[in-house]
Amino acid sequence: MDLYDDGNMILKEIQTLEGHTDRVWSLAWNPATATSPVFASCSGDKTVRIWEQTPSTRLWHCKAVLEETHTRTVRSCAWSPSGKLLATASFDATTSIWENISGDFECVSTLEGHENEVKSVSWNASGSFLATCSRDKTVWIWEVMPGNEFECASVLQGHTQDVKMVKWHPTMDVLFSCSYDNTVKVWAEDGTGDWHCVQTLGESNNGHSSTVWALSFNAEGDRMVTCSDDLTLKIWETDVGRMVLGDDHAPWNHLCTLSGYHDRTIFSVHWSREGIIASGAADDGLRFFLENKDGLVDGPSYKLLLKREKAHNMDINSVQWGPGETRLLASTSDDGKIKIWELATLT
Repeated sequence: MDLYDDGNMILKEIQTLEGHTDRVWSLAWNPATATSPVFASCSGDKTVRIWEQTPSTRLWHCKAVLEETHTRTVRSCAWSPSGKLLATASFDATTSIWENISGDFECVSTLEGHENEVKSVSWNASGSFLATCSRDKTVWIWEVMPGNEFECASVLQGHTQDVKMVKWHPTMDVLFSCSYDNTVKVWAEDGTGDWHCVQTLGESNNGHSSTVWALSFNAEGDRMVTCSDDLTLKIWETDVGRMVLGDDHAPWNHLCTLSGYHDRTIFSVHWSREGIIASGAADDGLRFFLENKDGLVDGPSYKLLLKREKAHNMDINSVQWGPGETRLLASTSDDGKIKIWELATLT
């Protein structure tokens, strides 16, 4: 990790992808295609686009457009761990499940139940559960059954406002949700099939003072970063050893707050496998952070590694690191574009 310490990093803009005719909300890299990368993007234009890289040119092209299924904005998309299924969440109150059948994507299931806009969708590590959340203030957990059937295992009520994002822990069946009510909630199953909120991270325990838009975990799963309308990023820590032993209630504690780096709402944050945090915001900028290993006197802290002003012409809605060995990052924006970046070392 020493290579970052002398500030010798550069952010290269690899390609700008156009095709969506409205704002691009979200994107998801297929976890099973690291050698020949593929990702999905979703938009206010009611479509999902599948993009893949041509190995010879290393440039990206749109391989498929998934359309005429959702009737309103597609807000979120997520691949199953195997990379075979793609879930898409829409403002039309449904979540669609797509399967790649010999190169063609077919909608094989539609999940209904939310009263209004579905904002986010997430698969657990094993692919046995899917979670969705909505403006109706609920979080739904769906059990993945044989034959592309999905059964509602639980409807989680506890948030008092629109739920912006759901995300499963990278190794445990513990679910996290963040909301317009300024909190992050941690949900776990009690052994009898019932799911409960085991912790709420709010302003009273060093949490955010405004809408929490997104969260992401480090590779080890013992730290989490959250981003908010309060213009801060917060780092949280847990004892993952206790979690491994089956203690779902191992609490998350506030570690530090990163403030002063964005001057408008921070909509997206993603932690890379090698420990670099990327953030994207309504100030149209990207920021990159790394743990500061120098002075541990005051406990762990994070430093700004790199920043890119005006990465897009409008709000940045999503930043996502690619799954391969290269440091590829994709960003989506209200400007209707997707940009592919590489974080490179100056030699």
